[in-house]
Amino acid sequence: MDNLLPKKVWATAALWFMVAMYGIPVLWFLLSSFKPAGELFSYPLTIFPKQPTISGFTEAWTSFDFSRYFGNTLIVAVSATLITIVTSATCGYALAKYTNWWLRAFTICILATTMLPGEVILSPLFLIVRDLGLYNSLAGVVAPSVITATGTFMFRQFFLSVPRDLLEAARIDGSGELSSFIRIMLPLSRPIIMTLAIMSFQWRWNDYIWPLVILNDPKEFTLQIGVASIVGAENVNWSVLLGASVLSMIPLVVIYLIFQKYVMNADLSAGLKE
Repeated sequence: MDNLLPKKVWATAALWFMVAMYGIPVLWFLLSSFKPAGELFSYPLTIFPKQPTISGFTEAWTSFDFSRYFGNTLIVAVSATLITIVTSATCGYALAKYTNWWLRAFTICILATTMLPGEVILSPLFLIVRDLGLYNSLAGVVAPSVITATGTFMFRQFFLSVPRDLLEAARIDGSGELSSFIRIMLPLSRPIIMTLAIMSFQWRWNDYIWPLVILNDPKEFTLQIGVASIVGAENVNWSVLLGASVLSMIPLVVIYLIFQKYVMNADLSAGLKE
């Protein structure tokens, strides 16, 4: 018992150190967004603003068509999330409940894609989306992300844990495959649906590289590209940039606070990767 106490103290101290390492820069970032531009780099540096102001937020919202970027990102994130859930659930169900040699080979191919960095397939992905006529459109941003190996694998692993007797009983009662999937399997997989929805929304909301490649018209820009466009070639309006960055984080923070119990209970044993 005496030996366990120092271990707990050191473990707790290490955790608080990690919290401070992650938390202090975020706190400094949030408080700096309320500082006027002249105070951001004044010496000595201060954590708390001496003259708090929200001018950075208002200027970011009014000067850079922020509402359009916000709306475009919301369309991309919501539509991609809904389609991702449907495609991943149906694909995961097929891979879990049907046995065939080519389905097993297909499963291995899907898992193999998790080992490829996303940047590796940017070039062929761009050619396909361009040939489909989706270049410079929000549909072109959504299309490549509607099915993910992570989502498919999460649903497959969950559906494997559902007893086959449940489906057999439904079939004996006259339920078809589609009806059994919608009325039995989908309600059972609600925790997976919520977890994937939160993760997919976060991925699409923070996505920067692919929208930067596929979008050229400023009217179609998403929020991350819009925030990056605030950075000028010769100077940076740091006050506006900080305000825009904080505004872009608000939807994710709200969603996390509402659905955090699903995030905390998520089954991460599958090894998640976008």
